[in-house]
Amino acid sequence: MHVGILTGGGDCPGLNAVIRAVTLALVGHGARVTGIERGFHGLISRHSRPLAPADVNGILAQGGTILGTHNACDPFHSDGTDRSGDAMAYAHHLGLDALVVIGGDGTMQIAHAFQRLGLPVVGVPKTIDNDLPGTDRTFGFDSAVAVVAEALDRVATTARSHGRVMIVETMGRYAGWIALEGGMAGGADAILLPELPFTVDAVAAFARAREADHGWTLICIAEGARADGEGLTVRERIAGSPDPLRLGGVGAWLQQRLEPMLKSEVRSTLLGHTQRGGTPTAFDRVLATRFGWHAAELVRAGSFGRMVALQGDAIGSIAIESIAGRSRPVPPDHPLLQAARGTGVMLGR
Repeated sequence: MHVGILTGGGDCPGLNAVIRAVTLALVGHGARVTGIERGFHGLISRHSRPLAPADVNGILAQGGTILGTHNACDPFHSDGTDRSGDAMAYAHHLGLDALVVIGGDGTMQIAHAFQRLGLPVVGVPKTIDNDLPGTDRTFGFDSAVAVVAEALDRVATTARSHGRVMIVETMGRYAGWIALEGGMAGGADAILLPELPFTVDAVAAFARAREADHGWTLICIAEGARADGEGLTVRERIAGSPDPLRLGGVGAWLQQRLEPMLKSEVRSTLLGHTQRGGTPTAFDRVLATRFGWHAAELVRAGSFGRMVALQGDAIGSIAIESIAGRSRPVPPDHPLLQAARGTGVMLGR
């Protein structure tokens, strides 16, 4: 059996751990493994390389992806052209019997399209945003949350020392999982999420009350959060990308509106790609390894068109078709929201 593997979409901690696990598990059962470079772009540009145990030695804790990735390449819509035939031709040229695809919702949508063309596919859920349906957690998320929590710990010392309002903006696109868990782990006083539109007046009133009682306020805001009556804060638009909107700057936007309403100085920090970089946490290393091994098992069993998924503490799988192109926002009745409210965290109103 000859199996290809690629990483699509943005990079995140844990990708190499999956590549390692898939390679070791498949080669250990006599299969050949080929890494497709730069995601689906490698199928069009015909860039790949064989993977043997020696090639994945020592990469478990390494951030990023040794294969490279591409977050704006959809072979079915490549610069206005359908290049899926070219990609399939290269897969046949390599003699691939199956393809393991590691990525988020957009990547799974493309993987499903290739499955329909006759290329057997197994998916592995990857996104720091934790917004893929069907799985309780995606690898990379825990590492991003750890970065947010540490950042909040650090800016909290400045907030206390100067009596300031400090705003930390996280990634997450249209889902607030990173801000919610990172904010709770970092002791944020207010957490603002895309799922719960906030009012500036309410946030200002909350900060004024803390000026009198505590002297400082720590706010964690997701990049997709918005105030009532306001749209998303868009940093730029990337033509030709599966998701052309790049969010960012809502923290600075909130800072500008809070400053005239408060006595305290207000500062904002945009964490940006620090949340994607660096080594994966121990949790993500273990989860990525479990995902990779289970993906290899699905390949060996001939169970294609499936994505591995964490459900409770067990690894199972779901049909890629059921989640392709879909996302998973924070439900309004989620226990974490209840815990946040119950411990006095302000959620925008």
